[in-house]
Amino acid sequence: MRSLVMAGMLWACAFGALAANTVDVAPFIKRDGFQQLKISPHGEYYAASALMDDRSALVVIRRADNKPVAHFNLGANKYVNGFWWVTPTKVMVTMAEKIGALENPAPTANLYTVDAGTGGVDILVGQDVQAMSTGTHIETKKQEYVAAELIGPIPGDPDDVLVLITPFNTNPYDVVNNTAGNLSRVDRMNVNSGKRVTVVRAPVHNVRFLLDHHGAVRMAHGWDMSGDHKLFYRAGDGADWRELNDERASGHDEIPLGFSADDRTAYLQVEQADGPDAIVAMDLATGKRTKLFQDDDSDPFFVIEDQAHAPVGVGLMDGKPRTVFFAGDGSEERLYRSLEGAFAGSAVEVTSTTDDGRLALVEVSSDRNPGDFYLFDTVSKKAALVLSRRDWLDPEKMSEKRPFAFKARDGMLLHGYVTLPAGAGDKRLPMVVLPHGGPFGVAEEWTFDDETQMLAAAGYAVLQLDYRGSGNHGRAYQQAGARDWGGRMQDDLTDATRWVFDQGIADPQRMCIYGASYGAYAALMGAAREPSLYRCAAGYVGVYDLPLLVSSATAGGSSGKAWRREWIGEAAALGERSPTTLASRIKVPGFLARSAERR
Repeated sequence: MRSLVMAGMLWACAFGALAANTVDVAPFIKRDGFQQLKISPHGEYYAASALMDDRSALVVIRRADNKPVAHFNLGANKYVNGFWWVTPTKVMVTMAEKIGALENPAPTANLYTVDAGTGGVDILVGQDVQAMSTGTHIETKKQEYVAAELIGPIPGDPDDVLVLITPFNTNPYDVVNNTAGNLSRVDRMNVNSGKRVTVVRAPVHNVRFLLDHHGAVRMAHGWDMSGDHKLFYRAGDGADWRELNDERASGHDEIPLGFSADDRTAYLQVEQADGPDAIVAMDLATGKRTKLFQDDDSDPFFVIEDQAHAPVGVGLMDGKPRTVFFAGDGSEERLYRSLEGAFAGSAVEVTSTTDDGRLALVEVSSDRNPGDFYLFDTVSKKAALVLSRRDWLDPEKMSEKRPFAFKARDGMLLHGYVTLPAGAGDKRLPMVVLPHGGPFGVAEEWTFDDETQMLAAAGYAVLQLDYRGSGNHGRAYQQAGARDWGGRMQDDLTDATRWVFDQGIADPQRMCIYGASYGAYAALMGAAREPSLYRCAAGYVGVYDLPLLVSSATAGGSSGKAWRREWIGEAAALGERSPTTLASRIKVPGFLARSAERR
């Protein structure tokens, strides 16, 4: 939908020499047939989140004959948020709802199950327990105003899982109420009855728990009222929490990834003073830490686990995706290298496997391919196509997304992508600069993107940049953008635009800038600060008055206000960095849009 809005913006700007080719917008705004696909533990079923016009559904398909055997949706504006096989026949589901003018659905707080064997649907936890009729009355269930999330299964127990329970009245920003009573907790829950027993309470707010290979809760990572991240560890069930890292004291964050198969080593993703995050192995008996891997410019992007769910490698968004392995017996690395060879030029990721490890679902994608799912037999070494996200698109007719790196005016090395219109070459092209929103911690990716592909189909090159403040390149790269809206962050976009022009790719007389949210702010600031560089500017659901944003924002309570002061700045100093103040400097056509409530 946003692509259609963006197309209207660019055409509405009517910027003469940039007149675009005629483009059929429909293939780019048509929804994917499905979002995710996972194979069941015994390989009998697939579970898929299927998209429809105003909702999505969880569909379970029998693999033997490809027939649907179960279906679950909650009606208009309700979407599948996540799902996991918790038994060989049962899927656990969380949902999200699109409310008012929200562009993206917001997660709801209930946990549901869908049974592949019976087709039955049930609700186990949440505020809608009494409102949803399942046909089965279970006395152990009650309506609760809590948010529930799956943490993971318990090895050797086919009926129970561990879930994260967070009371709705939790106020992580109110130090007065910062007591154990309103912190999140871990409950052991029966997946058939929904009956729960509390296992442990969190030592910090906004928590994510990590289980060892026996199902014991061993690590907790979250952040406190000040927004600083903390990592805690405990020796096992019944043991007390012990703090391993406090970001405010250490100056870096440490994120737990998992445990070795013998539970003697914890793998952490640790921010570094310089460069990207590193993978560190921590001996739990001695506390000794060993750095296993650090890339030269990219953070770990996803974790690769072995059959026992121990971390053995990571995927990197290093310009184009690649994988690196640091542990294990080498079987996962051999699998990935085999798949990467078979699907050369694409990114591959094993998304789920059967319990015996024989069958693996593999997602294959690229800058020109939204994604295909293959079933790979690790014994016969054969792969069969299961589903394509968008079978109506031909990857051969899509446009190349080319990674680049260059040095900004102050010498900082920056990373980004230029998408080149298929068949148009790479010289003196009309170009759209597309700064991402966020802005902090967000990064561009070598993946299929509707906006860039639609613009490329219209004949435009598209520039996307990880300006300072962006993610994926380490703590220092991100921290370099703090309190710098409209400053060096904006200079980065200007320098990248000129760099692409210097390479001969873009025609300096045919360049415009467009973005959403922070990207809209950057678009208008670009037109104000560089009135002769761009030929038009367009903003969608943008932020244009920084003093108003900082002084009037209440979301997040005191913690949210502290974050805005630390990352955006004090209201009194932001007037000269606001498009509302600099509007008289904008000399080119502009177009602003905001979203409207849809029902």
